[in-house]
Amino acid sequence: MSAKKGENGNAVAVNRRARFDYEITDTFEAGLVLVGTEVKSLRDGKANIAESYVSPEKGEIWLINADIPPFSHGNRHNHEPRRPRKLLLHKKEMSKLFGAVQREGMTVIPLRLFFNDRGLAKLQIGLAKGKKTIDKRETKKERDWNRAKQRILKNFG
Repeated sequence: MSAKKGENGNAVAVNRRARFDYEITDTFEAGLVLVGTEVKSLRDGKANIAESYVSPEKGEIWLINADIPPFSHGNRHNHEPRRPRKLLLHKKEMSKLFGAVQREGMTVIPLRLFFNDRGLAKLQIGLAKGKKTIDKRETKKERDWNRAKQRILKNFG
């Protein structure tokens, strides 16, 4: 995905499928452990978190399968595009995520990759429960109705 402005602010990548496939109950903002060429590639607006997921392992939280392509002007010390990246969270937030995943069978998914006001790369993650097919149909119906309603209001309002 390319850099987007507007409703997503200074977002580099947005997981648009997440809110369709999952019911988000809680969101957290996590820092990322990145190398220099990854940050430069993110500043170019190149990243994809659509197929990625968040995995709690060995007392830490990891972002798995996120694609940050190699920096175009990088040298032979460029980064691996799909390497696991450690997420930085407070202990209280991590324990809440671990508990929800283990006890309640919830999932942690990445929602949005962005730069905050201080210029630091952050990842918005959501604690989610998977939607059933019926719920997805309801979401699609509601979205289609809202589009039709906007079209009607625009033409006749």
